[in-house]
Amino acid sequence: MDLRKRIHASGRTATPSSAMKSSYAEAKAGGRRIRRLRRSELPAGTVALARFLIGKTLVHDVAGGRLSGRIVETEAYVVGDAAGHAYRGQTQRNSSLYLERGHAYVYFVYGMWYMMNVASESQGVGAGVLLRALEPVDGLPLMLRGERERSPASVARGPGRLCTAMRINRQHDGADLCAGGALWLGAEVGRRGAIGKSVRIGLTREVHRVLRFYERGNACVSGPPRLRI
Repeated sequence: MDLRKRIHASGRTATPSSAMKSSYAEAKAGGRRIRRLRRSELPAGTVALARFLIGKTLVHDVAGGRLSGRIVETEAYVVGDAAGHAYRGQTQRNSSLYLERGHAYVYFVYGMWYMMNVASESQGVGAGVLLRALEPVDGLPLMLRGERERSPASVARGPGRLCTAMRINRQHDGADLCAGGALWLGAEVGRRGAIGKSVRIGLTREVHRVLRFYERGNACVSGPPRLRI
């Protein structure tokens, strides 16, 4: 079953992007060329970066091949944000949030999930952009890991599933996503749709702040229907 049919079978009514429509075939053929982003291309400021990353690509080159996906949902955790991990100051655990923008901050939550932020400010300033969902581009069979009940649209929907699908864990904490490593940020591989915004998901602090960004109409975006239109 090709990717378009599998998305339809998942029961989602949203329309996949043109990149997702062809990604399964291209992954089998060896993947597409993706340009690495330079740090100078990343806008300064957490909110600006959260919006900028929509439509860009997250890539992880692993032993079994290339895993990549379009970033379709982010949340900004700005300087001084009570909901952010940097709110109480720098610690050994959150030190990667204080690196120069474009570095990964990976942490473990709920005893089962890894999640990843992209550090978003200058060296020494703690803030980050949480990656909440990806649209698979390369390596879909590796992401699915033989789980037939998992749909292409849901395999990287939500920050925990995203890291599981992309094989991201604590060993990637502090990785420079703009350097030559195996985990990196890439340019857009397909036309980006309109960007929506909303309050963030699952918080008990700063719940009113409109700091979540997503690609409208994309089947891979997480959250309740009212936060995906």
